[in-house]
Amino acid sequence: MKNVRVLEKSIDIDSLALHIDTQSVPQVGAAECLVEIESAGVNPSDVKAALGLMPHAVWPRTPGRDYAGRVIDGPSHLLGMGVWGSGGELGIRRDGTHARYLAVPTHSVREKPANLTMDEAGAVGVPFITAFEGLRRAGRVKEGDVVLVLGANGKVGQAAIQLATMAGAKVLGVGRSEQPYLGHASGDVKMIDASSVNLDEVVLDMTDGHGADYVFNTVGSPYFERANKAMAVRGTQILISTIERPVPFDIFAFYRGQHTYVGIDSLALDAKEAALILDVLMPHFEQGTLRPFPIDDDFVFDLADATLAYQAVYRGAANRVLLKP
Repeated sequence: MKNVRVLEKSIDIDSLALHIDTQSVPQVGAAECLVEIESAGVNPSDVKAALGLMPHAVWPRTPGRDYAGRVIDGPSHLLGMGVWGSGGELGIRRDGTHARYLAVPTHSVREKPANLTMDEAGAVGVPFITAFEGLRRAGRVKEGDVVLVLGANGKVGQAAIQLATMAGAKVLGVGRSEQPYLGHASGDVKMIDASSVNLDEVVLDMTDGHGADYVFNTVGSPYFERANKAMAVRGTQILISTIERPVPFDIFAFYRGQHTYVGIDSLALDAKEAALILDVLMPHFEQGTLRPFPIDDDFVFDLADATLAYQAVYRGAANRVLLKP
């Protein structure tokens, strides 16, 4: 029985050498379940943790935050149930999901939607939880709102667009090329090529000068200044990541525009909090208004090839990357 172990941080992605260890079946406590993993998503945060970029990560450890599998030990009513989950502490402060077995608190265990395969369910996790929490903290998108998603074809971007169009918002997506929107949506998504135009000018033109009520900025610093200029009066910008920490900030424009900024750190959402979000999302997946990411077999890796999976995520794979025991 195998699991991935990070024994020490690597200098860079090319020197990353994940240790594939033999895993004994974990003993679970009275308030825990044992899940046999069938599929586990690989997120950028998993890779950053392996590279030593997560300050709270413990060493050595098994990384991984997202999972789908079956309960094989725990309360009798859960035994054999197909489940899904995620958690900011998994793979960071306790052993995570890139393994054959995972011990998790029973209160965080949730049955997966029956219409999702294990691979689809294992790939939902972090992107949808992050997108949901960002929009929830921003005040809930409603019909007719203008939502601008920066990094629209990234996985969090696609999840945010699914949620915003499901709510009836007018969605504008931003990318670095003329590439069309690649994901599912419940309405039209107009794409803006930020490499050839000033996105704030285009947004204001497309909204008759109104601007974006919500900006979901999945990239951070490269778009920050233009995104501020694209915001409507009383608009909100949601930030989940960045490249550079310092950014230009016009305080006068901030208070005159009555703007709000929301910071989302999905690592702060533990498995129980993630489960409560999945409770809200589940019926929408069951009804088909939300859809899982397509699974491409070329991006599904055995645990023995975990290093290749991590390198694919680090280098910006457009597909969702999965590990399977």
